[in-house]
Amino acid sequence: MLLGRYYSQVSEKGRLALPARFRQETTDKIFIARWYEGCLVIVGRAGWEAFMSRLARKTDVLTKPIRSTERFIFSSASEVDLDEQGRFVLPLFLRDVSGIKPGDEVVFIGLGDRIELWNKLIWESEEAKIKAESEKMLEAIARQRK
Repeated sequence: MLLGRYYSQVSEKGRLALPARFRQETTDKIFIARWYEGCLVIVGRAGWEAFMSRLARKTDVLTKPIRSTERFIFSSASEVDLDEQGRFVLPLFLRDVSGIKPGDEVVFIGLGDRIELWNKLIWESEEAKIKAESEKMLEAIARQRK
C-alpha cells in the first residue's frame, strides 16, 4: 500500500527519484498524469490499467463532464521508465502544469492506490486549506453516508 510523505529535490535535468518505499509497490515503469489542485498523479502499470477500467465502467462518454475529465487526465499521461535507482525524468509538459521546476523541492504523498507529486510550496498551501476545513469536510462526509 502506498502511504506516507516523502521529500525530494528535482535535479537540473528534471530528474527525480521515486522514494524507495514506493518503488517496492511498482515495476520499472510508472504512469504520470496531470491531476487536480495542481499536482500530478503517479501509478504503476496495474494501478493505471485498473484506473482506466474503473473510469470506463462507471462513465458515459456521451456526457461532456466525462469526456472533459478523460481529456484532462489522459491527454497529459506519460509512461515513464525508472532506472535501477528508481530515478526518472519528469516530462517537461508535466513540470509546467504542476509548477515543478529544476531545483524545486517536491513532496510525494502516498494515498493507498496512487501517489500524488506536488511542488512543496503548492502542497504547503493546499495542506493549510485542508487543515482549516478538515472538520467541515468530515461532517459533510458523515452527512452523505447517512
